[in-house]
Amino acid sequence: MFIAMNKFKIKLGCEQEFIDIWEGRNTYLASVPGFKEFHLLRGSSHEEYTSFASHSTWESKEAFEAWTQSEAFRKAHANAGARKEIYLGPPQLDLYEKAL
Repeated sequence: MFIAMNKFKIKLGCEQEFIDIWEGRNTYLASVPGFKEFHLLRGSSHEEYTSFASHSTWESKEAFEAWTQSEAFRKAHANAGARKEIYLGPPQLDLYEKAL
């Protein structure tokens, strides 16, 4: 198992807009070999932002890496950053492999 997690800091008051962006985009993940599941998680709110994390689970690191090199990935991320003003900085990517 392999997990890719992007963490986002979204300006206060822009949370629903961020959710709507994710809800309305086509990720093309359903047709990608090795993809298992995706979740968008809402975290706690702070003085200036609300935390979010996108969480995708893959059969293997190789399946995830193949996705990042695919046409489906390019299509899914074609409009990434279109609403830059709602983000406090770029997303932070963390990658996890099954340890046990």
